[in-house]
Amino acid sequence: MDKNMQMKVDMAGCLEYEKVKEGLLDHAKSYLGREHIRALMPVTDQGLIERWLEESAEAVKLIEHGASVPVPALDGMETMAAGLGKGFLLTVSELGVIVKFLENTAQLKRFMSRKESIAPQVTSYALSLYELSEIRLEIERCIRHGAIDDGASPELAKVRKKIAIAEERLKKKLESTMQRYRSYLQEQVISMRGDRYVIPVKKEHRKLVAGSVLDESASGQTVFIEPAETASLTYELSALRAEESREETKVLGLLTDLVESHTQEIRLNLETIGHYDFLFAKAKYGLSIGGRTVEIGSDGRTRILRGRHPLLGAHAVPLDFEIGESYRALIITGPNTGGKTVTLKTVGLLTMMVQSGLMVPAAEGSRFSIFHSVLADIGDGQSLEQSLSTFSSHVKNVIRILDEAGPSALILLDELAAGTDPGEGIGLSIAVLEELYRRGSTVIATTHFNEIKRYAEAAEGFENARMEFDVETLRPLYRLTIGEAGRSYAFQIAAQLGMPAGIIARSKAITYGPAAAAGEAGGSSAASSSAGAGLVSLEEALQGPDREGAAGAGPSAGQRQQQPVRRGKREAARELQAEFEIGDCVWIHSLRRTGIVCGLADERGNLLILIQKEKVKINRKRLSLYIEREQLYPEGDYDMDIVFESKEVRKKRKMMSKRHDESVMIIHPPQGE
Repeated sequence: MDKNMQMKVDMAGCLEYEKVKEGLLDHAKSYLGREHIRALMPVTDQGLIERWLEESAEAVKLIEHGASVPVPALDGMETMAAGLGKGFLLTVSELGVIVKFLENTAQLKRFMSRKESIAPQVTSYALSLYELSEIRLEIERCIRHGAIDDGASPELAKVRKKIAIAEERLKKKLESTMQRYRSYLQEQVISMRGDRYVIPVKKEHRKLVAGSVLDESASGQTVFIEPAETASLTYELSALRAEESREETKVLGLLTDLVESHTQEIRLNLETIGHYDFLFAKAKYGLSIGGRTVEIGSDGRTRILRGRHPLLGAHAVPLDFEIGESYRALIITGPNTGGKTVTLKTVGLLTMMVQSGLMVPAAEGSRFSIFHSVLADIGDGQSLEQSLSTFSSHVKNVIRILDEAGPSALILLDELAAGTDPGEGIGLSIAVLEELYRRGSTVIATTHFNEIKRYAEAAEGFENARMEFDVETLRPLYRLTIGEAGRSYAFQIAAQLGMPAGIIARSKAITYGPAAAAGEAGGSSAASSSAGAGLVSLEEALQGPDREGAAGAGPSAGQRQQQPVRRGKREAARELQAEFEIGDCVWIHSLRRTGIVCGLADERGNLLILIQKEKVKINRKRLSLYIEREQLYPEGDYDMDIVFESKEVRKKRKMMSKRHDESVMIIHPPQGE
């Protein structure tokens, strides 16, 4: 097959295509059928795929009509066929294999001729089978019951007649010799040593019997002597048997020449039978998984109705899936173990199976687009040997995918933004999705991140989908719903698995919190009456790379030397500060809640935000203005310390403004820590 017609497949192992081929191998009878299966790969030629699928459908019809298709197993033919035309003499057993092979070929050809109306395309291959009855009849004439027959040649018949006469004379001579020496014999038995006849003589009488000692017993009490009277007859018989062997070799040589003169026809028969074995193995495997033929096209539109992963069996929840009509990129969300990855694998594997001419477990009306490549990044891919982390492995796979991606490419990406800082991972993932879509690829990806869901909702050509989840039983339903974004249900699943209720409650408070801005502001004012608003940093969860900007409360000597440089950065920071003012209520995208600006942006763009008694550094890119300060607080020079400082701190500050008192101190923890 032309390699240009083959589909390019990257990371096919994660789609378990080889396991499908292992299932096919279980239904193959012959070594040639198994060779076809091992070489099987998806192709991109639509005409070829349609012909393969039509053949599979016809083969299923033949099987369903109750017919046992007589495809031979080709036992013994592999070694024999390999030696044809290489000067090897065929043995009696190999010629017997040829006879059986030709009988099976004729039987298969007769069977296919009777089934032409049921499967015209499949049965047409039988027209290329050669019965070669002249070879079969000649071998059967010369070889019977596993031996060369006397009638194989006149010379062989003559020699064997002479051998029979010589054996009779020798037998009579041995009998008379035993009668003559019977008193010297250990027992009345004739035996053989090699191809020579001997009689058992007592050791003490060995010199009384004329002949050659060829052997003696283990005890030494018996010697085996070839009588002198029979030696000449034995030599004569040996010569006749040598002549017989030469004549048998001549017969085998003639039969070998006859077979090798039809080598091309025999090889064509083998090729046809191997194809039949491969074809019916595909049909039997298709029946075993509940498969059917489907419509195919090359316009990028795929529609799977009640599709099942072939390795999960009949109990797998059917999948309804569609892509390529109004959208070319699908983002699937849902809880862990909810079936997202299985959905990716099912779509990828069924696509590869269809393009291999295999029937797939899907309902009538299913349609598959032909893709020139299937590129997948599924699984965490950690490797101790190659020192690859989960994220590094994902990145390497994505780089390979970008090298191959283009129109007619099916891209499968599992767990976007996994294994690294969520903010940066989300940005990288969206950029990759944009590039893949720009190149015309069909993309199916899974994720847990809301930012990617929102991107799919807003971007043209993208669509969201979710794996359904039973909130009451907290169990996944493994059904895909297209057009809606899903949730991860992390809190519900964690609670079901035994996570303490206090931790779950705290998690919800951190993640969601009150949505109303007034409530947030009131909460901030109330916080001022408590002793010391705490500074608890969530920077690792929110910022990752910006963490180093909050290290250390005071400048070191090296930092003091860099003051001119730092002043330049502060000038840039002043430009950033124009976006927000102290007291503004902002929406925090990553936490899906509001907070109050209590510190302007630094040179990195990080603002200090008050979130329910906690001050957290958050980058301005993760914020948007929710309510301006002017709408929240009275007009004029409003004292924001009332909002951001506790009652105790404000009291100490007032005392310190009146007089110096060493016992009064206000301690400010480093911001953001």
